[in-house]
Amino acid sequence: MTPEETVSYLDAKLLKAQRHLRKLDAYYEGEQPLRFLALELKQEFGERLAEMVINWPEMVADAYEARLDLTGFRFPGSTSNGVDVDEADADVWGIWQDNDMDRQAPQAHLESIALGRAYAIVGARGALVQGPPGADGDADDPFDEDTDSPLITVEHPTQCITEQDPRTRQPVSALKRWKDADGVQRATLYLPDSTRHFVRARRWVEQDRDEHRLGVVPVVPLVNRGRLLKHDGRSEFASVIPIADAANKMATDMMVSGEFHAMPRRWAMGMAREDFEDEDGNEISPFEQIAGRIWAHPKKPGEVAVGQFPESDLAVFHNTIRVLAQLAAQLAALPPHYMSFTTDNPASADAIRSSEAQMVKRVERKQTGLGADWRRVMAIALRIRDGEGWDKRARRMKVVWRDASTPTVAQAADAAVKKRQQGITTLRQTRIDLGYSPEEIRRMEEEDDLEAARDPVRQIAAELAADRPVTPPAEEPETAGVG
Repeated sequence: MTPEETVSYLDAKLLKAQRHLRKLDAYYEGEQPLRFLALELKQEFGERLAEMVINWPEMVADAYEARLDLTGFRFPGSTSNGVDVDEADADVWGIWQDNDMDRQAPQAHLESIALGRAYAIVGARGALVQGPPGADGDADDPFDEDTDSPLITVEHPTQCITEQDPRTRQPVSALKRWKDADGVQRATLYLPDSTRHFVRARRWVEQDRDEHRLGVVPVVPLVNRGRLLKHDGRSEFASVIPIADAANKMATDMMVSGEFHAMPRRWAMGMAREDFEDEDGNEISPFEQIAGRIWAHPKKPGEVAVGQFPESDLAVFHNTIRVLAQLAAQLAALPPHYMSFTTDNPASADAIRSSEAQMVKRVERKQTGLGADWRRVMAIALRIRDGEGWDKRARRMKVVWRDASTPTVAQAADAAVKKRQQGITTLRQTRIDLGYSPEEIRRMEEEDDLEAARDPVRQIAAELAADRPVTPPAEEPETAGVG
């Protein structure tokens, strides 16, 4: 296909996917319509019937995203393209921080979990990356002047789409489509050798292009639960949606019952409508279904009788919602204490860890998939920045994640220290296991060197701990005698 045909094809594919994505987004935001409710009931109560939304989809997505914390990158071996591996690690982490990925990456993870996928786009900073200069508001960013790092952005799946090669499973083309503040529809087409920018009038018209000659599409899908024949991923709460709809319906019914049945209702026999007046003498209707009103029957021969209906118990709604919560927790692999339907006795730490095992394993699977995606993003970023051939070590670098389980700080520290004492790990690896960032570890090592310089014994111990050759302490300069 020509570039114009490719834009039209991907545009149609994106529009087709948007309906389902907007539905999932509405469920995450708690804006979904109420299901299982009789149409007659809606018509009778009108605006007085407010929807009661228990937003379990949001809770499921947030619970998984909260355990996905990327903490660094590690190159294999001792050097990368002749550069010390520690410096290479810090170099990649610098690109990550230059792009504010500490904030962007969690957003990408959340969109991927909630909607099934998100996207990361890599390009040269200051070049035509997302559109013509000024089209996306990033061309004149003053912070860009202080860095030569490539530009990395994360994109929402309602604005971005890819077409994959069935053999390599990698994108062969990608499209980002958006509408600017003036209402003009714009699109950027990403191809292996060029990036082309289009504007829509009656059809898509190319405005400009960037011949980057990368050989790959600089767009990486971040897919959640992708399958062999379903590359676009699946929302983590897709199976919870029908149960959430049922829970919202039961919660709404509970509120209606609380209004009309849980409060005592009085009745009167032998009294007509005209017997009821307000304080101004105006006739009021006793038949309106509002709490506190009296139900009455017209006059008949005999005495007037009054009474009260027994109020309804709402426990049936509580129990139903509780069962639905248990089903949702089972499908989403959430621990029981997340849904708060456990007993009053607090569970032990071992019991809590056991209940989280299935969820932790799912998160670790996500770390593996997302790690491969972020590794590809950073490999493309290094290729764009250096302008040379691909660094094979960058393609094999390790993405470091924070532990997906919930060990206490004392437990993590105790395990790390014991490994260090037994000689299983080095001091640097111990600090990595404790969750310190590369920058924090670097500062600790600088402080270790300063302390060692002031204390020869500590210098020898630090060099032994780091497996470096021991440097003999500097001799004290001879002091000339006083004659």
